[in-house]
Amino acid sequence: MVGTRVREMDEADIEAVSAIRVRGWQAAYAGIVPRSYLDAMTVEEDTDRRRQWFSRPGRASRDLVAVGDRGPVGWVCFGPLRGGTPGAGRAGELYALYVAPDLIGTGVGRELLDEAHAAMRGRGFGTSALWVLRDNRRARRFYERAGYRADGGTQDEVYDDVTLSELRYQRVL
Repeated sequence: MVGTRVREMDEADIEAVSAIRVRGWQAAYAGIVPRSYLDAMTVEEDTDRRRQWFSRPGRASRDLVAVGDRGPVGWVCFGPLRGGTPGAGRAGELYALYVAPDLIGTGVGRELLDEAHAAMRGRGFGTSALWVLRDNRRARRFYERAGYRADGGTQDEVYDDVTLSELRYQRVL
């Protein structure tokens, strides 16, 4: 997106990132994740959890934000692969990528993804993996356009007593 730049997230960005994440969940997962779960999400609770997580010593993940005229408008978090995946070499994982709902489709997500890929390559990762809800077709198309492919890995997550399947995607960096 014209007018944004990507930089390392800092502590001052936590509340804005939490707002992006909560609003992103509520927009992207409407009709997929139970409404009761989405309605119970709050920026304040997410901010509290994110502050604790962000200040953990020895954290191996990295966070980048896309910043525009109104401050942070997108966020990506990535690091070493959690768990195993097929493939050789060191693998990274994209843990989360969210963009302010009104800016989806403007290139902010792709800009964040490209920066995350470059940073993963710089850390010596040869592949990147991620998990995406099976029913989140928009996200799946986004990642497929970026070169990710479903590799057959699946896992289930439970949201308010509703079990949803996630698919693992990966790509060579």
